[in-house]
Amino acid sequence: MNEAVPVTIETFDILRLLNSLPHRYPFLMVDRVIEARGDESGIGIKNVSINEPQFQGHFPERPVMPGVLLIEGMAQTVGALCVNAHRPGKKPPLVYFLSIDKAKFRRPVLPGDRVEFHMAKINRRRNMWWYKGRALVDGVLVCEAELAAMLAEGGAS
Repeated sequence: MNEAVPVTIETFDILRLLNSLPHRYPFLMVDRVIEARGDESGIGIKNVSINEPQFQGHFPERPVMPGVLLIEGMAQTVGALCVNAHRPGKKPPLVYFLSIDKAKFRRPVLPGDRVEFHMAKINRRRNMWWYKGRALVDGVLVCEAELAAMLAEGGAS
């Protein structure tokens, strides 16, 4: 008999994210992670607020979240998944962003939006991971990309 192995689904609140990632305001682009399934997949959440510093210059008359910050939110979601699956409860290693491929921006993200970063693992080799990501607002695709990350010892204090 082949019985299905139960999948543990976790959530990471802001305190767990702060313990997993070296990023801090104003560069922390994920408020929480929901539905984390080890390093297989997870959904990062970003609540976009008009009070964020990028909106002072991008663009003051029509504030739009910069696409590079959407990609960074995807990368931070991946970093949290990798760190927590690799060394749960231990001092986190550094997470390095290795590559971005096939990035496409479909719709603008505005203050007041709640972005969901849906990340799914494509491959893993030793301390490197590859993910396919989609950013959604209210179920609508706003950005997609493939990302790679690497863990390295000598992590954050």
